[in-house]
Amino acid sequence: MTFELLAAAADAAPENSFGFLEAMEQGGFVAWFILGVMVIMSVGSFYILFTKLFEQRKVLAQYKAVRTQFWKTGSLRDGATKLDKNSAWRQLVDDAILAEDQHAKMTDKLEAHDWMHGSLQRSEDTINSKLAGGLSFLATVGATAPFVGLLGTVIGIYRALINIGIAGSASIDKVAGPVGEALIMTAIGLLVAVPAVFAYNWLQSRNKRIAELLHAFSTDLLANINSAGSVKPTYMTATSTQAAGKAARTAPVAKPAATTTTVKK
Repeated sequence: MTFELLAAAADAAPENSFGFLEAMEQGGFVAWFILGVMVIMSVGSFYILFTKLFEQRKVLAQYKAVRTQFWKTGSLRDGATKLDKNSAWRQLVDDAILAEDQHAKMTDKLEAHDWMHGSLQRSEDTINSKLAGGLSFLATVGATAPFVGLLGTVIGIYRALINIGIAGSASIDKVAGPVGEALIMTAIGLLVAVPAVFAYNWLQSRNKRIAELLHAFSTDLLANINSAGSVKPTYMTATSTQAAGKAARTAPVAKPAATTTTVKK
């Protein structure tokens, strides 16, 4: 008897016609199109986030070889062999060597420093431009996704007003669907925009750090070439000084020579 009453109550209960899918179906082609655009924005944002993060981590990991191996070699050409062929650091070294070779072939009185500096600057700009690729998409998504969602909101409210005008009364069954669709679009727009803005700012800050390292490395390359290999980065000098100090501390202390005193009788 109890089961029969529960079954009867379930049959008598009204069906929920105000869910997400129902609201989207009421919105028609426009609602699904806006939803599809925001899904594309979200998927593209996360794709760029993960690919750029992997690329940045690779560049920063390759910088360890610059600090530990590159400057320990006798020349830039030997040091280039210690770096990955497709790394940003190898590109700077190769461009510096190429600029040095090209300057030797020039017939006019062009300052070597100016030519080298310009060549390395172009190389830095190329690397930074590649690292910044895709970030404009994140900025666009962060700036436009709320407005795309707002467009869906406006259309939903407009449909609600039309239904009210047709029905002649603001009954809940005529308003709930379009208004629910409008609120859903607003929420989705914010959910798409906020991660894109966070990702853009985070990746930009990491790119700024990489750009600082690239500029410092190109400056060290320029100083090394202009000094015929005698000038190296300050951290290499500090490391050498620390190593020399450690060797001096661990070296055995020489005992003073024994002296004899002659007593005159």
